[in-house]
Amino acid sequence: MNNLNEVEQKVAESLLQIKAIKLQPKSPFTWASGWKSPIYCDNRITLSHPAIRTFIRQRLAQLIQEEFGSVEMVSGVATAGIPQGVLVAQDLGLPFTYVRSSAKDHGRQNLIEGEVVEGQRVVVIEDLVSTGKSSLQAVQALRDAGCNVVGLVSIFTYGLDVAAKNFAEAKCPVFSLCDYNALIKVAVDNSYVLDSDVELLQAWRKDPANWSPAE
Repeated sequence: MNNLNEVEQKVAESLLQIKAIKLQPKSPFTWASGWKSPIYCDNRITLSHPAIRTFIRQRLAQLIQEEFGSVEMVSGVATAGIPQGVLVAQDLGLPFTYVRSSAKDHGRQNLIEGEVVEGQRVVVIEDLVSTGKSSLQAVQALRDAGCNVVGLVSIFTYGLDVAAKNFAEAKCPVFSLCDYNALIKVAVDNSYVLDSDVELLQAWRKDPANWSPAE
């Protein structure tokens, strides 16, 4: 595996240290989809750790500037992308909106909260990319509202093939501070998992829908 860059290394170490990511290859978690998984990720825990929260905010802002140049609005994906998006928007001095998972059933029945201006160059913030389905629903909602969505950035991605396919089909560039392969390398190097666990962990990423710890 290639050497990691400084950001990948730092983000992976931080997420493992504060248990925002847990790895249990022999005692897997069950996702809402029913998939069995050796990994569980809750990046909201980073919000409780100011130094880590600050590093992630700064690196997401830097990633946006490097990959997309000038943007006019930041939009978060409800719910976990909202606080990360607010922090990044504040860092960049930009307006912020967020996209609900479904429209409100009262009042103005908003799907997007905040002021949207047609034609704005918008970058979407997500805490985690798994299949990309919920992220791309938010992207489409913003496009339907007339926004020019230039891409999406996240803290972490599982790097699933289905996500790459979904983002490519939606013509939405996506970038993450850290991915699954980088995390596994850091986890092994720091004894969060054993070398003998790596094959099991990699097998899940290749076929998450059919994976089981008995493989």
